Amino acid sequence: MDNQQDSMKAVVAADYGPPEQYAVAEVPVPRPGPGQMRVRIAAASVNPADVRLPGGDFRTVIQAQFPYIPGVDFAGTVTEIGEGVSAYAVGDEVFGTAVPRVLRAMAGTRPSVGTGAMAEYTVVEADTPLIAHRPAGLAAPDAAALATAGQAALAAARAADVQPGERVLVIGATGGVGTALLPVLAAAQAQVIVTATDADADVVRGLGATQVIGYEQAGYPVGDVDVAINVALSGDRLSGVAAALRPGGRLVTITFPVSTPEMIGRDDVELRNILDMDGELASMRDVGQAGARGELRATIARRYRLDEGPQACVDFLRGHTLGKRVVVL
Repeated sequence: MDNQQDSMKAVVAADYGPPEQYAVAEVPVPRPGPGQMRVRIAAASVNPADVRLPGGDFRTVIQAQFPYIPGVDFAGTVTEIGEGVSAYAVGDEVFGTAVPRVLRAMAGTRPSVGTGAMAEYTVVEADTPLIAHRPAGLAAPDAAALATAGQAALAAARAADVQPGERVLVIGATGGVGTALLPVLAAAQAQVIVTATDADADVVRGLGATQVIGYEQAGYPVGDVDVAINVALSGDRLSGVAAALRPGGRLVTITFPVSTPEMIGRDDVELRNILDMDGELASMRDVGQAGARGELRATIARRYRLDEGPQACVDFLRGHTLGKRVVVL
């Protein structure tokens, strides 16, 4: 039946604009080409690319293709495979990250690209470290929530190489990456200091934070932490974060632009910019295994139906999010 279906429902942006202009529409079902597979979506989570690319944020350097279907992170079932695919079969449960095809040049040496996951079906590349089989112990909504966030959290934690007892400052602890990262740091027996609001303090403490401070950089500890991990601030706004480090400390950041010692005003600390588009620090298989073992935990702020997908994108852009927003089909 899947192979006979010609159209599907999807969240669609018809042109550049805010997510308030997104709609649910009927569009053609994508078909896989060589090296690709089609996935019937069970869940998809909201990420910045879902509003920034069709919002025109990168319009001067890259053009979005319309109609644009948002959705980078997904979990679902393989329904069709293209020529040359051997690692997956129809019926396999899979999950991962597939960025819009227009971003292929920025997506590493084995680009994980797709047709958009806020839809009944998506087509993705099969041979990429950012897509994997979903373990039975990891529910589809959790897998979708952990795809980008869990992979970034694992990569950052491994790059930080936190030792027991070290003081770690986390910037952006309440987002998708931050909420996935905190239990990993707690398991490493770190003393975890996080930026969060009073309203979110109990939740982040429950995830592993030992101290909660405000967002203002003037309130950061100065010269008093061993490791700082930034998953939220722009890479050119980290001087206050760097000032929190003791000499010889480590600053790990996953955001753009790529930070330099000149930007952070410190040449006596280790600066590690982590993008990991090739999954060298953490593959999606690693994420699945860690999620199934409970080492990575998904914090889902709200679940939406597909017909509520446009609202999920609006809420992501306009509201404060603790964890991830997930569209469940």
